[in-house]
Amino acid sequence: MITKDKKTAAIKSTQIHKTDVGSPAAQIAILTARINELTEHMKANKHDFMTRRGLLQMVGRRKKLLKALEKSDFEQYKKVIEKLGLRK
Repeated sequence: MITKDKKTAAIKSTQIHKTDVGSPAAQIAILTARINELTEHMKANKHDFMTRRGLLQMVGRRKKLLKALEKSDFEQYKKVIEKLGLRK
């Protein structure tokens, strides 16, 4: 489970303006933080299949958000990819 501090830090790293918490960039940042946390959990608990399923769902949701962001605002997409260290 992601803590409030980590979530706030993830949002601040990709905020467009001061009150931005729901833009695609912010949502992608939150999902990336949650995915990183679950990835560490999966390394220690290889047979936790429910967590694996949730992890795959989050990866799919992030992929859809990235695709939509790429189509709507390519410059913002490039910035988000660079800041979060994602490969595309």
